[in-house]
Amino acid sequence: MATETTLQPTVWTIKALLQWTTDFLKSKAVESPRLEAQILLAHVMACTKIDLVARSDERPSEAERTRFRELIRQRTEGWPVAYLVGKREFYLLSFEVTPAVLIPRPDTETLVLEALRLLKGKVAPTVLDLGTGSGCIAVSIAHQAKTARMTAVDISPDALAVAKRNAAVHGVADRVQFHTGDLFNPVEAGSTFDLVVSNPPYITPGEMADLPRDVREHEPRIALDGGPDGLAFYRRIAADVGRFLKPGGAVLVEIGFAQDESVRAIFEARPELKLSATIKDMAGRPRVVSARLA
Repeated sequence: MATETTLQPTVWTIKALLQWTTDFLKSKAVESPRLEAQILLAHVMACTKIDLVARSDERPSEAERTRFRELIRQRTEGWPVAYLVGKREFYLLSFEVTPAVLIPRPDTETLVLEALRLLKGKVAPTVLDLGTGSGCIAVSIAHQAKTARMTAVDISPDALAVAKRNAAVHGVADRVQFHTGDLFNPVEAGSTFDLVVSNPPYITPGEMADLPRDVREHEPRIALDGGPDGLAFYRRIAADVGRFLKPGGAVLVEIGFAQDESVRAIFEARPELKLSATIKDMAGRPRVVSARLA
């Protein structure tokens, strides 16, 4: 490592590297130092975290140690681990991620679970994903609902390129159509869907300043900034979604932890929509607002 000369080990085994790096990352206030050290070293050595345990007495090569040292340096400068290794697990699948896309969060799996519940039993359902980013929602739904046909929209061509690669890797590219544009704008006029889903930007300017450094400085602001009150995209989705829903069709939107009341009020104000109960995530927090075409 950069400060190897100050350390006790003279033989840098996998076990020694992980212990030193864990202590180092802890001193830098990294939230999960052991886990992140394991993820980064496993990436460098092209193995799994479990393999690191079995190979704990093995000595990484000088080239591997150099690469590991560089990743640790980037991590302490605020780069998210997911960008450093180029992937993140989401809903049982591994997704490519780059700085062009928001890193998938476990909380968003709540939306996927509810979407699959609503689609259960439907023959060849159609789903529109607004702001698809990495494609984690659209691809996960298509992967689980084998007859579903997806339309995925994002304003960022770079994000769509990542989403397309993820769809191809997971074998659903033939059932996902990608369109570049702002929310409903690129969707063909007259198109209707059984389900519209979205994890829109919902962070306020005040909240942005309080985000962790790795999120604030490295994840795409366009995927985070929800306008002055964090509700801009919910208003736009609620205003237009009715004309894109089939009779009985539903809309699901992920929300921030304190937005349930505000977002529900936005959708409740639309006479064509009928609100359902808010879905809570695994931590018991309101996470997904749901409504149907009345």
